[in-house]
Amino acid sequence: MKLHTFKIGGIHPAENKIAAGKPIENIPLPAEVVLPVAQHIGAPAKPVVRKGDKVKRGDCVAEAGGFVSAPIHTPISGTVMKIDSCRTPQGMPVEAIYIKSDEADREADAEAMANRNTPKRSEIELATLDGKTIVNIIKEAGIVGLGGATFPAHVKLSPPPGSKPEIVIINAAECEPCLSCDDMLMREQPKEIVKGVSLLMRAAGVNRGVIAIENNKPEAIAALTDAAAMVSGIEVMPMKVKYPQGGEKQLIEAVIGKEVPSGALPIATGAIVQNVATAYAVYRAVVLGEPLMDRVLTVHDGTTGRNLRVAFGTILATLVDNKEPEKIIIGGPMMGRTASTLQTPMIKGTSGILMDGRYAHRRETENCIRCGKCSDACPMGLEPFLLSTLSRLQEWDEAEANKIANCIECGSCSYACPASRPVLDFVRVGKAKVMGIMRARAAAAKK
Repeated sequence: MKLHTFKIGGIHPAENKIAAGKPIENIPLPAEVVLPVAQHIGAPAKPVVRKGDKVKRGDCVAEAGGFVSAPIHTPISGTVMKIDSCRTPQGMPVEAIYIKSDEADREADAEAMANRNTPKRSEIELATLDGKTIVNIIKEAGIVGLGGATFPAHVKLSPPPGSKPEIVIINAAECEPCLSCDDMLMREQPKEIVKGVSLLMRAAGVNRGVIAIENNKPEAIAALTDAAAMVSGIEVMPMKVKYPQGGEKQLIEAVIGKEVPSGALPIATGAIVQNVATAYAVYRAVVLGEPLMDRVLTVHDGTTGRNLRVAFGTILATLVDNKEPEKIIIGGPMMGRTASTLQTPMIKGTSGILMDGRYAHRRETENCIRCGKCSDACPMGLEPFLLSTLSRLQEWDEAEANKIANCIECGSCSYACPASRPVLDFVRVGKAKVMGIMRARAAAAKK
């Protein structure tokens, strides 16, 4: 069997997926939630509630702040206690809506949860939905990319004029070490995911869908292959196990053999990429009428792992048995971000909590030996050692000329460096600076 993959670069970090095979646990709804209004790429949502307002589970409490934005819905019934700031895992203040439930609220929510899998739309009704209607449902449900980037799903499904979608690619690679939340979702909800994929295809106006899964997930591949067998146009494609197989540009190249041109959007290849958990959320929104209020994440402490379905706004510290790890990473070890606290709420982009001691320390940094291993590992064909140096020296023009904006921040360069140099750290800073310069230049050109 041929295993598809991208051509340039890539690495093979230890998978360390100790939560693989652990059934998804449904964490009870909390009595209080803290809902940040910025849970996605783009403009923060705007609160539509005030202190003292009563809300019901599923109500929209913050509307989209623009086209590239997404609304926020409360996962619990209760009273809005305040609109104030809260801290991100990195300690930054963000605006948030605080909601608290009472006993009557919790009883109402328990009843709603008991009926949450009851279809709102029949198969006959679903068949009458056109693409535009489905996109609008996805938009109103607040669905974003759940692979980590949190790009509003409706924006991808609304490509710019002149673009023609040809295929929907479902990112089910889950190439990040330690994480297994997508794997278990595919094993437990294959029919629902396939239905979500078919709805995404109709929303995009395409007849072909590919679910791309790394070959280290045989149970998920088998489950989705069986579920897709009776659905026209959907293929399950096994992928070679290689990081970052789940990168959007790398996945497009692996599946359809096309490269996304530098500076262009993925739609330039005719592909729309959505995460597998996003497809499941689309199913729940369109078929069950449920907005995005929770997600599955992996909690990994080095010796044990769990896959949990958690309501947004739940304080992360309540999920880790009061452990005090040496280091906390939100996400996976390659692209996750170090956290200063777990006294922070669960949001749409939270795919994992990593507390594994083996990722707590870096080796002592040594001088660059000009080996080129970072360049060999880069899936974008860049020269990370050069970009890192240019960023350190603040040579922004040179960094832009050497395409620092093309970096996908996968961390392959730092992983491959035998001198343990913080290559990505400098590149990430330089990329942010250069992209800011590019945006300012583009804005000035419009005046």
